Amino acid sequence: MNEGERRIPSERVGEAVEGYHATTIPVRVEIDVAQTILSQPEAAEILEGAEAIALGPCYCRKEAKNCDAPLDVCIAVGGDVEEVIADYEGFRVVSQEEAEEALRISHEAGLVHLAYCRGGTQITQFCSCCSCCCWFLNTLKDYDYHEAIMESNYVVAHDREACVGCGVCVDRCHFSAWSTNGDGKPNLVAEKCFGCGVCVTSCPSGAISLIPRPER
Repeated sequence: MNEGERRIPSERVGEAVEGYHATTIPVRVEIDVAQTILSQPEAAEILEGAEAIALGPCYCRKEAKNCDAPLDVCIAVGGDVEEVIADYEGFRVVSQEEAEEALRISHEAGLVHLAYCRGGTQITQFCSCCSCCCWFLNTLKDYDYHEAIMESNYVVAHDREACVGCGVCVDRCHFSAWSTNGDGKPNLVAEKCFGCGVCVTSCPSGAISLIPRPER
């Protein structure tokens, strides 16, 4: 390990993998699974097209108890619903309206919609996470490990003329994309923005908006 390089404490790694089971992967078989951030519109769109929806408690927040954010924020859709209900305590079938309300409450609480993406496009499960309880999101924030997760299809834009300099965006951003500035108005580093949209709905002056992310 090079000087100045940080290592994740072994006890945190142990907590993250506790309960996992080893699986033999055949040679030359690729598992196309990634974690991705969903903006609020993207998460809502998944619910609109779902044939079945299950809602249940966030395991990370339930175990860590580091904040008072909403617990019933984990969502499964489509073919994963029956399996999730059978395997995880507290999950139950809900209507689209109930799921949308849970999504709205979690977003207003400043939580980030984090999903597993299979095959590049298929999302069947996602949760609303905080960086104080979610091990993955917390590690991403602590170590700035952007390669570990895909950004949403959106990025925020800042209208400095409309900005009142309240600093809410700085306080609520999980990815340090916002910072304070000498003139009292925050600076946006778009390269650090994952497009979760938490700052957009938090802005009292409407100075922040979500725009399509430029293709890279």
